[in-house]
Amino acid sequence: MRPVIFIHGAFMSAESWDPWRQRFEARGYKTVAPAWPFLDHSVDDLQHAPDPRFGRLGIAEIVDNYAAVIREQGQPPILVGHSFGGLFVQLLLDRGLGAAGVAIDPAPPKGVLPGANAVRASLPVILGWGSWEKVRWMSYKNFQWGWVHTLSEPEQRAAYDQHVIPTSGRLFFQALLAQLTDVTKVNYRNHLRAPLLIIAGELDRTVEARMVLANFRKYARSTAVTEYREFPGRTHWICRQPGWEEVADHALDWLAKQPGAAT
Repeated sequence: MRPVIFIHGAFMSAESWDPWRQRFEARGYKTVAPAWPFLDHSVDDLQHAPDPRFGRLGIAEIVDNYAAVIREQGQPPILVGHSFGGLFVQLLLDRGLGAAGVAIDPAPPKGVLPGANAVRASLPVILGWGSWEKVRWMSYKNFQWGWVHTLSEPEQRAAYDQHVIPTSGRLFFQALLAQLTDVTKVNYRNHLRAPLLIIAGELDRTVEARMVLANFRKYARSTAVTEYREFPGRTHWICRQPGWEEVADHALDWLAKQPGAAT
């Protein structure tokens, strides 16, 4: 069976992929959802006692960790990532790793500028003395605004309590300074890259749809397969938002058409 590696983003645990894993496995894939370094614990543990070393974790270390996981697979896996995980999918495919990739609401690689809403969504993580090397939390208010603004208040509270975990402050600083460094640089003209599907949510405030479209357009000069799909009414909670099955099925149907990515 073709393996699929699910890559979570900031503020989410690896467990957030469980419904997607079940749906992919029903189609004949073998799935794994490895946690970022220092996050291999229960959601409750991560919410109340995260490893302080996690605050100094950077993009390169996370990507290298997933590269090692990929090399442990019996065959090139499919990579599916959300938010920062979507950025990591692009960085990994650019290294020649993976049979195909799906980047959902991906954080922007170098060359894609964040919009005003995206900056607002990131500010609570960045503000505060020493944020560069500290574990950072997202407040319920910021989660409501940036992720789940189309849900009812009880649904918002349940999503926050069940899934939201702290993140690395360094990660966000590196993303903020991405235009000045190469830590998120992708070779958009890489003709040898595996097929890539980029998905946006129309109502996403954290990674705005126009940012995701700009990301897709950066690949215009590559002959590698690159496709884009925007889902109406979806927010940054797209992978767990009611109707997430439509997004997952679109990815599955697209993967079935890609040479080397079938089950």
